[in-house]
Amino acid sequence: MRPNTLVIMLLILSGTLLAETFPVPALPFEPLSYPCFRAAGSLEIDGQIDEPAWYAAPWSASFTDIEGSLKPVPHLDTRFKMLWDGEGLYIAARLEEPHLWATLTEHDAVIFWDNDFEVFLDPDGDTHHYFELELNALNTLWDLFLVKPYRDEHSSINGWEAHGIKTAVGLEGTLNDPTDTDTAWNVEMFLPWRALAEMAGTPCPPRSGDYWRINFSRVHWTTEIVDGGYRKVPGIPEFNWVWSPQGLINMHYPERWGLVWFLEGPASDAAWEPGLPEILMAEEYLRQVYYAQKQYRMDSGSYSISPSELGLAPFHHRGKIYLPRLETTSRSFCATLETDELPTLIITESGRLIRLPLR
Repeated sequence: MRPNTLVIMLLILSGTLLAETFPVPALPFEPLSYPCFRAAGSLEIDGQIDEPAWYAAPWSASFTDIEGSLKPVPHLDTRFKMLWDGEGLYIAARLEEPHLWATLTEHDAVIFWDNDFEVFLDPDGDTHHYFELELNALNTLWDLFLVKPYRDEHSSINGWEAHGIKTAVGLEGTLNDPTDTDTAWNVEMFLPWRALAEMAGTPCPPRSGDYWRINFSRVHWTTEIVDGGYRKVPGIPEFNWVWSPQGLINMHYPERWGLVWFLEGPASDAAWEPGLPEILMAEEYLRQVYYAQKQYRMDSGSYSISPSELGLAPFHHRGKIYLPRLETTSRSFCATLETDELPTLIITESGRLIRLPLR
């Protein structure tokens, strides 16, 4: 066998082996919740987070690694706050940072090549048609809309603009100056409902008591000082720190994001206790069907109509047992979960989750 032929065969075999595993989260389904209270006063977007309304809003839990407990706790703290009113959503964040550094100044540049703060928002929770915002310490914004996640033959609309958005960055230190030690940078953001309403897929503005799927990410690079300036250390990958852990290194699994609950307030109300809606456990069960079907197709070249072939246990709800109804063609599948008390749920090979109205 000629050497070139052997190399080609090894490359084909290597590609086949790599394609055999569909990435799935390695953590239990335990999304975090945040109580977003109605703002009790006006807020100026200046990066300072010093209005009385902000003082009353609770801080989130500190960010963890994107893989959660599978990786070490981040060595720098990151937390956020949120408020809302009839006009839009307010977000504030504080990112501990001893070396303030940023380079990108062009709107819609790929901001995560700098240290950044990111917001991911899926108002209707179907895991398609969601929003992503990224900001660096120079207050340079990348706003984009994603039709599908990358795993589902994604398509992003980089030209989408969050019209009316306001962002500001406050520095506790000096930017791009290695001669001193900095403390942190603060992010403040106002996202108007009118920028989201067309593609939200759910009432926008939200109603009191509604919840949306949301997550936050911080990309942090290891830097060194070269010729009096900061430079990323070659060969060292970035840290990915998040609010609600994903269980794998991929933010584009919207089903793993946390929940923001829109509440009337006041923000000082400490009695609020989050609960996981029952429907989310049914959705997570159907998502496991989706993962199993993707893996089965990789292994066999087709989808399965048998829950047992997919290794699926029944779904348990209020003392009753349910199995999904599976339908397939040579290139597609449809899984339907019907229960007595919850809306009927459907998921297909596209990955989109559909809720049907209660009968």
